[in-house]
Amino acid sequence: MNQRPTIAFARFSAPRKGSVFVLSADEGGLSDAAKACDPGKTLERAFPVAEFTGKFAGVVEVLAPEATSIDRLVAIGAGKVSGLDDYAWLKLGGTIAASLRKATDVAVVLDLVGASPSGKDAASLAAGILLRSYAFDKYKTRKDKDEGKAEAKKPAKITIQTADPTAAKKAFTDAEAVIDGVLLARDLVNEPANVLGPVEFAARAKELEALGVKVEILAEKEMKKLGMGSLLGVAQGSPRGARIAVMQWNGGKPKDSPVAFVGKGVTFDTGGNSMKPASGMEDMKGDMGGAAAVTGLMHALAARKAKANVVGIIGLVENAVDGHAQRPGDIVTSMSGQTIEVLNTDAEGRLVLADALWYCNDRFQPKFMVNLATLTGAIMVALGQHYAGLFSNNDDLAEKLTAAGQATQERLWRMPLGSEYDKLIDSKNADMKNIGGRYGGAIIAAQFLQRFVKDTPWAHLDIAGTAMGSPSNEINQSWGSGFGVRLLDRLVRDNYEQ
Repeated sequence: MNQRPTIAFARFSAPRKGSVFVLSADEGGLSDAAKACDPGKTLERAFPVAEFTGKFAGVVEVLAPEATSIDRLVAIGAGKVSGLDDYAWLKLGGTIAASLRKATDVAVVLDLVGASPSGKDAASLAAGILLRSYAFDKYKTRKDKDEGKAEAKKPAKITIQTADPTAAKKAFTDAEAVIDGVLLARDLVNEPANVLGPVEFAARAKELEALGVKVEILAEKEMKKLGMGSLLGVAQGSPRGARIAVMQWNGGKPKDSPVAFVGKGVTFDTGGNSMKPASGMEDMKGDMGGAAAVTGLMHALAARKAKANVVGIIGLVENAVDGHAQRPGDIVTSMSGQTIEVLNTDAEGRLVLADALWYCNDRFQPKFMVNLATLTGAIMVALGQHYAGLFSNNDDLAEKLTAAGQATQERLWRMPLGSEYDKLIDSKNADMKNIGGRYGGAIIAAQFLQRFVKDTPWAHLDIAGTAMGSPSNEINQSWGSGFGVRLLDRLVRDNYEQ
């Protein structure tokens, strides 16, 4: 894997070597601390030539600037200081990471005309650097010809100079816990399916015990005893078996009901007997993006020692094809006792979640449940890849999720639910069927899930367009985005911690 930068914080001091990054606000010019890094005033001359005004994420670079011994001097536009919220600092960190190149000794001067960046701002900038620096290259064996040089093998050492390095370090400890959760989710989504099947995924979840998470793994024997015919029906065509990982973080008061997150973990989806087209099927290694997000979230909460009781449950299966695979027209009995006519074996994620949601609700009686799933292509038709679909039976929960999405820019758009859609999954042969016709596919999938949550406040996030193959941006260049970890951490942080 690519080497992760190391980050430290220090007080302002004009660097004498390496690469130096300074910030310039929109039309504000350079601060005194930034000017101290440029005694030859090279940036002052370069700005008008490059038509640089400090516009957000603009970049001007000077190599070997005169009157100093540093290698590179880079100015990053910070835009208007009034617009520098948490996400803007993340993006500025990402912009810096994109401009690092092969620098190994880096100083970032975090000072601006018209603003006094806080320790939290410095931590967000550092978090953005880590998010943008991520790359999944663990299986690449051919090296660039320059990588034989010793300096190319070293991770960058980045020192962020700030007015209050102690506060920045404290805030970064918290922020880094969340970033590590995001990167874990990205790793899981990016892994090929021959490496990460249900058993291997369950083992990765089990590793969270090192952080104090209580983890139980249910195998097929236990699931059969619980009556999880819906989930097991999806898994029966694969020799790799099925697992449910139950993760508990108990950071709140002992008697407080937990909040719960449930993830779809289809480690590879052929579509089963209702097989997908060959073109693009390789992307179905990412059909466990919901389970990855829940696992990453549990890592984040435990690593930052969140003061809340949280349950994470992931249903792990492989939807494969062999002589034992589920057939269109099969009828299965879910843990709830409700029967399901499986008309399309490629509508399998909802079958996995049906049993996982019922189990979660029945065992833990949580304050609410939020499930995440790369569930339907229909949500991408409706929303593209910049918003995830939000379906909920509870307005308060929906509003809190939307607010958390706006704060983190992992944005959600609420979609409708209603009895008119519910009728479309009534079946002549069972209590329900798993598809409902050509139109409103994402809504129908949500209506299906709603039949397994009783009256518990619940939300379903359809992240098919945002968890994998989503558009690159300042803080993510990876195919697997880790979508949902920052969003749900913010939900818990803002509303449910003591």
